[in-house]
Amino acid sequence: MSRAALLVLADGRFPAGGHAHSGGAEAAVKAGRITSAAGLEDFCRGRLHTAGLVAGALAAAAVLGVDPRQLDAAADARTPSPALRSAARRLGRQLLRAARAAWPSPELDALGVQFPKGAHQPVVLGVAARSAGLAPEDAAYCAAYESVSGPATATVRLLSLDPFDATGVLARLAPELDRVADRAVAAARRALDEGVDALPAASGPLLEVAAEWHAAWPVRLFAS
Repeated sequence: MSRAALLVLADGRFPAGGHAHSGGAEAAVKAGRITSAAGLEDFCRGRLHTAGLVAGALAAAAVLGVDPRQLDAAADARTPSPALRSAARRLGRQLLRAARAAWPSPELDALGVQFPKGAHQPVVLGVAARSAGLAPEDAAYCAAYESVSGPATATVRLLSLDPFDATGVLARLAPELDRVADRAVAAARRALDEGVDALPAASGPLLEVAAEWHAAWPVRLFAS
């Protein structure tokens, strides 16, 4: 197993399309819920323990070999917002293109055939990690980190927030990210025996509502 592959997969320069999405931060800034580094930290903490936990478990389960079709259906069931489901599939398509170029594999090829409109991004992330020879823990960390790094990067642009302050937020959340990744992997291992209902279904209703509001804007900086 090459742990360096994890650095490639988690690198913000990996062409997976995440730079075009704010993870809900744009709507939160517009609504006045993020106005500073403190507000960003609160937002990211909530996102980590909901969307981040769910994404981490889905990705880890995909590495462990749970059927991607079952995982994609589970992701749909855990994403009430049509706008967020659409965004997750767009990100999945882009990630699949990048992953197939980096780590060609029959599993990634099959994913493209099974999901011509794109699978949910965490499912693709897990299959990509598996193809790269990574462990479920690696995929869970990558998914959990993406759940907070995307909003942090977006807020720097949206508020002209000091990048050092945004990085400080991510550093302070690191111990919680460890715990979320551990919970995600434990749930993914249970799913091997108990099915996808064992995966977490933590929700952030305000994220879902805000995503629908954001999708209706005539002008926006980020796709989601």
